[in-house]
Amino acid sequence: MAGRPLNQPAGTFNPPRLLRSSHLQSILGSVPPRSWLIRSRAAAVLADSQELLLDCGEGVRLQAFHTPRRQDMALLLHGWEGSAESPYVLSAAALLFQRGFGVVRLNLRDHGNTHALNRELFHSCRLPEIVGAVQALSAQFPGARLYLGGFSLGGNFLLRVAADALVPASVAGVVAVSPVLDPQLTLSALERGLPVYRRYFIQRWSRSLRTKQQAWPGVHDFEQLARYADLRRMTAELVQRCTDFGSLEAYLQGYAVTGQRLASLTVPAQVLLAADDPMIPADDLSRLARSDKLTVVRTRYGGHCGFMDHWAGPSYADRFMLAQFQQF
Repeated sequence: MAGRPLNQPAGTFNPPRLLRSSHLQSILGSVPPRSWLIRSRAAAVLADSQELLLDCGEGVRLQAFHTPRRQDMALLLHGWEGSAESPYVLSAAALLFQRGFGVVRLNLRDHGNTHALNRELFHSCRLPEIVGAVQALSAQFPGARLYLGGFSLGGNFLLRVAADALVPASVAGVVAVSPVLDPQLTLSALERGLPVYRRYFIQRWSRSLRTKQQAWPGVHDFEQLARYADLRRMTAELVQRCTDFGSLEAYLQGYAVTGQRLASLTVPAQVLLAADDPMIPADDLSRLARSDKLTVVRTRYGGHCGFMDHWAGPSYADRFMLAQFQQF
């Protein structure tokens, strides 16, 4: 919607009636023609991006793409089975770059084309390597202020980074869009929700597991697991085979940000979540720790990582992130 101020008050997201469906909001941004339009807007970001291989400690390397602009940098992190090329990442990157921020788009382990970088499999409790990536960026760009922006599982990771004792002093704040709050309830919501979401994640995850197996022949064998077509069963078996957690429940609790997990925040954190999100129950917001560093914005509409109030151009989530970064 041309002319809408980028620093509009939080919580005023009010899309046209045709864009109020939570499922439309959740799906439309990642499919053509909107995904093509987003990539076109991000042409400058993509053209000037340089690959970084970050040493995250313990022998772990993660891939990122840096587009320099000015000294301040926005670190953007995608959701589960997304990548640094995901349309919602590119959409935010395009706006932030246009407004003067350097941009770093980070890939989680085994996301994008990074399955060969690390021997062990990705899981959502691998927080130390994301903290390590932020530390590596801080060391590589001394004097730069880092602004963290995450989506879905990426938002969950960056909230945990901001609450971690080892977060670098260069981190100015974090914005989490549609972050996973309580993974147990998110898994249940996916099981109860539309089959299209389950099929999407199962297909993407199965393909990722097969790619990991091909990248490390003789080390991993996920062929049978990739045929299960059941998110809970797949997750439970991978927890048993590939982590030190004693149960699925312990693993899911391991990356929850509810309870007191965010009580230790030392930098400003903003959470943007829609009440109609089909994957993240908005009622879980009441279970976040009270902190003078944490602000929660709950909108009526928006779906999961959608927040579109027009068919082209930056989303409300993009504008929200920019406004918060400017205020930090």
